Amino acid sequence: MTPAAFPSASLTDDALRRHWRGRAVYTILQTGYSAAFLQAWAALCEQADAADAADDADAPQRLHYLLIDAAPPTAQQLRAMAPAPTSALADELANAWPPLTPGYHRLLLGQGRVVLTLIIGDVAASLAQADARVDLFLLHDDAVWNAQQLKRLAAPRAQLRTGGTWRVTPADLAATGFTADENDPSLAHFTPRWRVAERTIPQDRRALVIGAGLAGSAACEALAARGWQVTLVERHAHAAQEASGNLAGVYMPAISSDDNPTARLTRVAFLFAQQVWQRAGVLDGAQQSKGQVCGVLQVARDAQQAEVFERAARHWNYPHDYAQWLPAQEASARLGMPTGSGWFFPRGGWLRPAAVCEAMLHACGERLHKRFGKDVHSLHRAEGQWQALDADGAVIAAAPVVILANGMQSGGLAQAAALPLQAIRGQVSHLPAASLPDLPFVLCGDGYLTGAVNGLISVGASYDRDDHDTAVRADSHAGNLDKLRQLLPGVSSDIDPDTLPGRVGFRCVSADRLPLVGALPDQAALAAGGEVQLRDAPRWPQLYGLLAYASRGLIWAPLAAEIVACALEDEPAPLGKDLLALLDPARFALRAHRKN
Repeated sequence: MTPAAFPSASLTDDALRRHWRGRAVYTILQTGYSAAFLQAWAALCEQADAADAADDADAPQRLHYLLIDAAPPTAQQLRAMAPAPTSALADELANAWPPLTPGYHRLLLGQGRVVLTLIIGDVAASLAQADARVDLFLLHDDAVWNAQQLKRLAAPRAQLRTGGTWRVTPADLAATGFTADENDPSLAHFTPRWRVAERTIPQDRRALVIGAGLAGSAACEALAARGWQVTLVERHAHAAQEASGNLAGVYMPAISSDDNPTARLTRVAFLFAQQVWQRAGVLDGAQQSKGQVCGVLQVARDAQQAEVFERAARHWNYPHDYAQWLPAQEASARLGMPTGSGWFFPRGGWLRPAAVCEAMLHACGERLHKRFGKDVHSLHRAEGQWQALDADGAVIAAAPVVILANGMQSGGLAQAAALPLQAIRGQVSHLPAASLPDLPFVLCGDGYLTGAVNGLISVGASYDRDDHDTAVRADSHAGNLDKLRQLLPGVSSDIDPDTLPGRVGFRCVSADRLPLVGALPDQAALAAGGEVQLRDAPRWPQLYGLLAYASRGLIWAPLAAEIVACALEDEPAPLGKDLLALLDPARFALRAHRKN
């Protein structure tokens, strides 16, 4: 791997410090990896060491670095390429370096003050999808020049640097709003003839989160990590009492032969969730009480699916530390008993959702204010504040920003009543750990098999279309046992479904089975208007949704919370525009509006 070249004169510490002075968030976009990232990180550390970071208005509170590279270096190459003064930072970067799969990878570094978004893919296509406000562009090769994309991404007073002299014409450069520096042949300044809006950083950083399951807990953690004061309202006396209250859940990505949106989204979510869990202490020591990073084997349900899996494995050739295709013989040998062929995810495992919620809420510290045992019946906005009201119209809490993370209960609020959400009943069966073999990793397929919590292994889960039956049923247990035998053909068949304990929860599912993440649409305003694009659809002011996580709440929650937090802070999004659009809560209302 040969790093992209940036002459040392093109990115000096002094130049960086002068340019980012007074900016709360500073964003750099670079094409092709070089040590410039470590240099920028080191400059931030040195400035923070020179003064108390909390009182240092000259240094950004958060450095975002977007790195686009079709073939980035490996973790081992990163260490070898690092200049000596940055070797400690290079070690931290290498330890966090992800499996080199296509698409977005967000890395939280420097105790969260440095955020690296690695985008593995074609430079021109990735620039077109980037959703960010960039203060400094580092283009190692201006052959990837795209005037429209740079103009769209540039923040006020942005700079543009290249690894050599400009090969584009002055007219091409001027078309982006940039003007070449008279004294530095590698530098250009953003001086557009048109008005560019300043970055909007909220001054009143208070939010009201409704719902204390995985979605709400992750939202609290993401905002508190950015210094927000968060009030969490929950109708139950404790967190994680509904769908997030299951004893254990499996976390893993999805893989498809055509790398469809679900595969791309779950890949980002799966890898990013582990970063957030590390930050919140969820994976601290891989405590058995919280769960286990033991790997997950996704067993093909039949020969036809096994063939599809194997074909995808040959086509994508994923890194070994992300996904491995195991024929039945190898899978059985690793498991220690007969099973089918399938995908093995070495970074997957199982967690107690309640423990995840507890850890994320604990990480918020004094920035979190809990209002439990309070049921929100309506929302009212007055004088720039949302008020959460109880059944008697009394104010439970108020804040400029509201985030609905309460699943199906969100439909009881007028602002979210038209969202196409459906409750799907899910029953989990609890089997005594002694009745099953001690397995080295988690199994899943049409069902799943977790590790033991308090001597009980969770097997599940049913997918029932009714949305009201809360009683544990023998027929759902029988269905779960059938799924267990598909995963483990040699398991005993004399387990009586009539005697099993279990738990019933209700998944919140959208019409297209993808989550709803972002600003909620104002349906009435949309209906009264004309044709609009998704980005221009009318929204309720400062009202966001984190909804419809279905069966993947563990991995959806951190990524979705990051998307909303970045929108509130005007930070670069952790996904490209195409994938963000697939999660946008306004997508359904806009389709209906166009149809009508």
